[in-house]
Amino acid sequence: MLRFDIEQKWNGRPSTRRERVIVVVEDDGDCLKVVVDAPFHGDPAPEGPPGSTPGLWDHEVVELFIAGAGTEYLELEFGPFGHYLALSFSDVREQSGGPHALEYRTAVLKHAWTGTARVPRALLPAGPYRMNATAIHGHPVRHRRFLSAQVLPGAKPDFHQPEHFRPVELP
Repeated sequence: MLRFDIEQKWNGRPSTRRERVIVVVEDDGDCLKVVVDAPFHGDPAPEGPPGSTPGLWDHEVVELFIAGAGTEYLELEFGPFGHYLALSFSDVREQSGGPHALEYRTAVLKHAWTGTARVPRALLPAGPYRMNATAIHGHPVRHRRFLSAQVLPGAKPDFHQPEHFRPVELP
């Protein structure tokens, strides 16, 4: 089992206790099981039905990045209303595949939400692996909040920095 605690802004500054997110990755045979436990900020749902949703990063979302030995990585995005997005990249911001279909279900409570996804191992790049978990919420023009388990350098949030992801062994 891997656990990512998102307890800071992308640049390492503290976030509020109310923003803290936990992402757990577990073995599920030919899949990875990804479980998100996050506060619900009440951001509006994306238009359209739950399922694969382009542009999900413009909404309340928790993301998981899985990078391989080279420059390839997988970006997984999960929203509280059943929307998700899974994209493969051959290099930084160079999409090479997807959107990929996943099994994903959620439950929203008054102030929290959980999401559980099954991610086929066939989508993963070849290891060894590095990973990072991130979260975004808030109004898109003002008060947008960007959080990350790993500190990421730069003058503005950029989650596509696989060289700064944490080395891990997948379950």
